[in-house]
Amino acid sequence: MILPVTVAGGHDAVVSASIERVAQASIAADASFLSVAQGYVAVLVTAFVVTLLATPLMRRLALANGIIDHPTHDRKVHRRPVAYMGGVAVFLGLMAGIVMSYFAAIGIGFIDFHPSTMREEGILDLAIPMSVILGMFVIMMVGLLDDIIHISPRIKIAGQLVAAAALAVNDVGVRVAAGFLLPVAKYFDVHLAVSPEGVNTIGWFIALPDAVPFVGDGLFFDLIYWTGTAIIAVFVLGACNASNLTDGLDGLLSGVTAIAALGLTIIAVSFAVWDSDPRNAQQIVLGMALMGACLGFLPHNFRPASIFLGDCGSLLLGYSTIVLVLMLGGKHGQTHLVVAGLIIYGIPIIDTVLAIIRRKLTGKKLSDADTDHLHHMLERRFGVRGAVLTLYGFGLVLVVLGVTLARINSAPIVYLATMALTAIVALGALVIARRTWWPRAHTALERGDAPADSPHAPEPTEPHAPGPDPIQPAGPTTRK
Repeated sequence: MILPVTVAGGHDAVVSASIERVAQASIAADASFLSVAQGYVAVLVTAFVVTLLATPLMRRLALANGIIDHPTHDRKVHRRPVAYMGGVAVFLGLMAGIVMSYFAAIGIGFIDFHPSTMREEGILDLAIPMSVILGMFVIMMVGLLDDIIHISPRIKIAGQLVAAAALAVNDVGVRVAAGFLLPVAKYFDVHLAVSPEGVNTIGWFIALPDAVPFVGDGLFFDLIYWTGTAIIAVFVLGACNASNLTDGLDGLLSGVTAIAALGLTIIAVSFAVWDSDPRNAQQIVLGMALMGACLGFLPHNFRPASIFLGDCGSLLLGYSTIVLVLMLGGKHGQTHLVVAGLIIYGIPIIDTVLAIIRRKLTGKKLSDADTDHLHHMLERRFGVRGAVLTLYGFGLVLVVLGVTLARINSAPIVYLATMALTAIVALGALVIARRTWWPRAHTALERGDAPADSPHAPEPTEPHAPGPDPIQPAGPTTRK
């Protein structure tokens, strides 16, 4: 038997909410953006220094063991062997910053956590959840194995799904759909419930005929939780492979991720000032650690790169960024903040969407590599450094847009801006298709040849090579 669960409410709830608002206003009066941010700078510095120092060591280790990308054809931008394993150095930097939060949570360390009435002092609400650390480790190991022994795409996807499932264990991102589903449920007068965590949700209590050990006399089905869990899996798979796709030029992915981390951290700090969520501290720690690790790796990776991220690093940066985006949703599922975070992370997303559209329009497989990604087109016009700096600039524009929308803190405005940006991207894809992709495919068909950028056509002579296309993960890593 399925029974609806009523929403708790009444005079006590109203009084409690009023007291909470007063407490938050008091905290906001004593805190400022700079004072909150300064309390966490030690995380950024630690991640930066550890990554900066660990990268040369990883390079030596990679060269000694033959974990190297060889310039096997003219399309590769580098003309000498370059080491992989840069992702391991980034992982070490991330872990150094995150471990600081654990020591600081018990009073040891240099982090000055901002005041809050919404969290409990201690490990649970201050330190990065263990599920996030587990996910990072799994992603890093899967990528490293692929860099060394070229594991199958299925194993890579399985590893990413394990990392995604780990997030749900600590409820990281599981409320991501609440900001959309709850208003829809209220509009259609769907009976709401209160989850075991004490937040409004859409759920039903399923009564069992007999009591079951460890379960009791019934189960609670939380629609928002399970919808959020499915979204997490999609987000993790998409982000890992989108970042892998973006890692096509020296310094591109590490710089773009650092810029995105900056924007996401600004949002986290801004809402920490107003004490909006128990996990504000965790958001800031992860943002600072991610930014510091990317900046520490960038001096070794900017053109001419002495070491590459490899799948180990590109998958890890994608995973870490999307975890931070999901964490912005917080305990109560502020979906519009997650959407604003996706805008900030827009470069990998836009490039992946354009690749999917392009290959559908030209009748190619999603796994077919080509030389029409954003960085390829910009490189042909501005060179490697010019293309990278141009995308850095575009990333900063997306940061300004995403942060502005988040600070407005209006879900309808965020959604409307997102739809407008989506329409612009779609229009741009159609324009590029008409000018480039369709004529090329039409000419190839008239000659009776395969499309010019298909695997069966002669290799192009552009100075930079397309790498593995993570829209559908392929085995060996190939430097783009």
